[in-house]
Amino acid sequence: MSEKPSQEDELAGTEQPFVQHLMELRDRLVKAIVAVGVVAAVLFFFPGPGALYDMLAAPLVAHLPKGATLIATSVISPFMVPLKILLMSAFLLALPVVLWQVWGFVAPGLYAHEKRLVLPLVMSSTVLFFVGVAFCYFFVFGQVFSFIQSFAPKSITAAPDIEAYLSFVMTMFISFGLAFEVPIVVVVLARLGLVSLDKLKAFRGYFIVLAFIIAAVVTPPDVVSQLALAIPMVLLYETGIWAAQLFIRHTQAPEEAEEKASS
Repeated sequence: MSEKPSQEDELAGTEQPFVQHLMELRDRLVKAIVAVGVVAAVLFFFPGPGALYDMLAAPLVAHLPKGATLIATSVISPFMVPLKILLMSAFLLALPVVLWQVWGFVAPGLYAHEKRLVLPLVMSSTVLFFVGVAFCYFFVFGQVFSFIQSFAPKSITAAPDIEAYLSFVMTMFISFGLAFEVPIVVVVLARLGLVSLDKLKAFRGYFIVLAFIIAAVVTPPDVVSQLALAIPMVLLYETGIWAAQLFIRHTQAPEEAEEKASS
C-alpha cells in the first residue's frame, strides 16, 4: 500500500544559527527595556512619581477620616515608594510593546495553526489582566475601604503606612489580575487535551467552592472583597468553557482536522 505523501513542512528552511538567535533575543530585550524606559521618563515628568502615588492612594484617602493622611515610617519611603510605582506603571503601560517583542521572537518558530493558538491567548490574557486590575481599583477598593472604615472605632485615627499600602495594592492587583485569567486556563487545558469539556462542565460545583476558598485566602477578611473576587471567577469559568468550544474548533492542526473529518 502506498502511503499518503506527507505535507511539506512549512517551517523548512527557516532555521537560524544559535548565535543569531541570541543576537535577536538581545535586540528584542533591548527594545523592550527601551520602551519601558521611555514610558518611565515620560511619567517622571508628567504626571510625576508623587502624582502617580496620589492617584493610587485616592481610593483609600477618600474613605479616611477628615484630616487623616498616609504616613511614612521609613526615612527613604517618600522617595522609594513613588519610584516603585513609577516603574510599575511604566512596565504596565509598555506591556503591549514588551509582549510584541516576545511574539516577534517566538512566532517564526511556530506553525500556522500554532500561531492561531498562541497570539489570541497572549492578547486576551493581557486584556483580561488589565480588566482585573481596573476592576479592583475602580470598584473593589472603594467598597473594601468603606466597609473597613465603617468598623473602625471613633477613638482610632487611621494613618496607614505608604509601604504597607503599596504592598496591599500590589497583592490585590496581582490577585484580581490572575483571577481574571481563569478563561485562559480553561481554554488551554481543553485545547491541549489535558481535561475534556465534559469534565470541565462537571467540575462547575467544585470550582465554585474553590473560588470562594481562594477569595477568602487572598483578599482582606471582609465579605465585599471576597464576593467581588469569587463571583467574577465563577462567571469567567463559564466563559472559559464557552470560549474553549470555539477555540478548539478554529485552532486545529491540519492533521487533526483530517482525522476528525475521516472519522
